[in-house]
Amino acid sequence: MRKIILASSSPRRKELLERLGFPFTVEPGDYEEDMTLSLPPVELAETLATGKAKCVAIMHDDAIVIGADTFVEIDGTVLGKPHTAEAAVAMLQKLSGKTHQVHTGYCVIDTKTGETRSGTETAQITFREVSEREITAYVATGEPLDKAGAYAIQGGGQAFVSSIEGDYDAIVGLPLAKISEELRAFGA
Repeated sequence: MRKIILASSSPRRKELLERLGFPFTVEPGDYEEDMTLSLPPVELAETLATGKAKCVAIMHDDAIVIGADTFVEIDGTVLGKPHTAEAAVAMLQKLSGKTHQVHTGYCVIDTKTGETRSGTETAQITFREVSEREITAYVATGEPLDKAGAYAIQGGGQAFVSSIEGDYDAIVGLPLAKISEELRAFGA
């Protein structure tokens, strides 16, 4: 079987990919994602995922490399990781009581042939009205600080969600159905 590489340091993506049963290694690259690129969010997600995959792919001559990028969009504004408690509170306040989109771009590269397959999965998430007390308590856990949109749907953030339309795995960070399809197309 060909070497499969996940170009990500995300433990969530690693856990998701493990479900497919393919042996793989984790090799995050040093790609600097630029959330300010002037692209529609769906294209931005795919572009960032492709950049991450290419950054690792250039170091291998016979491997299949998987890259992904996930972020939240609300009212045309892209929300990445907040990195500070204040930014996390502001993001969660913005999401409270509203519907937003989660975009996960993915890219699979066959380094032997140079073939690249990529796309973006988008899901709609609706938050219930979340109180200031709930937001403050959640941010105090530290979980939101390194999560796109300041919440983990597979963690404490699930308590804020009233409905989901779309691929749950993509919301977490890796659209398994699409990745499985692309891996099969490359003979994995």
